[in-house]
Amino acid sequence: MSLSEKNVTAPEDRISLKQKIAYAMGMLVNNLQAAALPAMIVILNLGLSMDPVLVGLIGSISRIFDAITDPMMGFISDNTRSRWGRRRPYILIGAILSGIIFALMWQLPTGHSQSFYFWTFLTASLFFFFAYTIYATPFVAFGYEMTPDYHERTRLHAFANFIGQIAWLGVPWFYALMSSKLFENTVHGAKVLAIWVGIFILVGGSVPAILCRERFGALPKSRIGEGFWKNMGEFFRGIVVTFKCSPFVQICAATFLVFNGFQLGISFSIYVMIYYVFGGNDSQGGNLLGWYGMITSAFTFGVIYLTAWISRKIGKRQTFLITISISVVGYVLKWVGYNPEHPYWLLFSAPLVAFGTGSLFTLMGSMIADICDYDELQTGQRREGVFGAIYWWMVKVGMALAGLLTGILLKLSGFDVALAAGQSEKSLFLLRIFDVTIPAVTSLIAIFIMISYKITEQRAHEIRVELEQRRGKLNT
Repeated sequence: MSLSEKNVTAPEDRISLKQKIAYAMGMLVNNLQAAALPAMIVILNLGLSMDPVLVGLIGSISRIFDAITDPMMGFISDNTRSRWGRRRPYILIGAILSGIIFALMWQLPTGHSQSFYFWTFLTASLFFFFAYTIYATPFVAFGYEMTPDYHERTRLHAFANFIGQIAWLGVPWFYALMSSKLFENTVHGAKVLAIWVGIFILVGGSVPAILCRERFGALPKSRIGEGFWKNMGEFFRGIVVTFKCSPFVQICAATFLVFNGFQLGISFSIYVMIYYVFGGNDSQGGNLLGWYGMITSAFTFGVIYLTAWISRKIGKRQTFLITISISVVGYVLKWVGYNPEHPYWLLFSAPLVAFGTGSLFTLMGSMIADICDYDELQTGQRREGVFGAIYWWMVKVGMALAGLLTGILLKLSGFDVALAAGQSEKSLFLLRIFDVTIPAVTSLIAIFIMISYKITEQRAHEIRVELEQRRGKLNT
């Protein structure tokens, strides 16, 4: 029997459309929370005139806090036993809390000092990220365990990321919306927009908790009640074991570089658009950002399914190498696209950039599910929560670093919000350099790292067979 015949997805391994839709709704909420805060935090600088370094510190400190709490939440979720499951209760509680906190954290009064805004927003951000962790960590782990099938995992993450991509379609328009004539100013726009976003987080984030069902019913009794310090010792030992898993370290490093390189680069885009392309015009810069983000996201929908189709033909690693290489070409084209005489030339780079953002989490989510099987073969444990938490911990540490570096590099470039359209040539040149070269270089490094990734379709199939011979099939 050929490998393709062996790996035809069995009926019991397929995920129903209802389950996929419910999980995809959760992914939409997850992406919205990840995208909305960085899209709106620019208001602290451009709306409330905060020092960009202080804004960067807020993003950095809150992300570091988020990164610390993620692995702990993963451990707690892995070891929770309740009549409602080990993931769903946390997803529901996290959705409710994060929706309420997000709506409240932007209700900032005007006319206060930078110190007031710094400490107020930083405190609110820590509460928000704590609630976000309660939601996101169990939610992500849930996706790794919904099916044992190599290709069904890719189909699930393709479907979920396709729906989740809607968040990235709308978020680029946030600045244009906040600066529109619908509101008194951008600060007022942020207040109203945050309420809309918070309601959606609360309602949409509750859907997977209510409609999805958990597969792993027959698991050992929870160890959480055995003592805090004993569990924390096991938790940290688990992290050490996890980082000894070389395929996992590779995808963590690759994601860290691709995603956070993109995040750091795009942080400068609104400044380049407003001050270089449009000479200080907020509205025109916001519109260009909206069109660029929307076109990138629109093409990402197609890239997600193209990625799933290609990976079925040639494997996940090879697909990653191809799609990320295409995105590098897109980043380089942005340099030509930043043209004050032809501002919308920038849009030609968007479809190519979409190959990076569209393929990354479709492939990586599926690869982590394969790695969880690989890890079970090595350790005898199912640790989706810890793997998912540490994976996103790496992403969020990178986002913390990106937030801090954005403020520092913005300061080093000589950018001054008080100068409006009168930014120096050196400042505008450096902003474009940061925007274009950072994601291109980090993506190239990620490609180099993934060349030696070793869990192929053949190896994943062999691991599954060994596991099912050892402990039988898990509940479906």
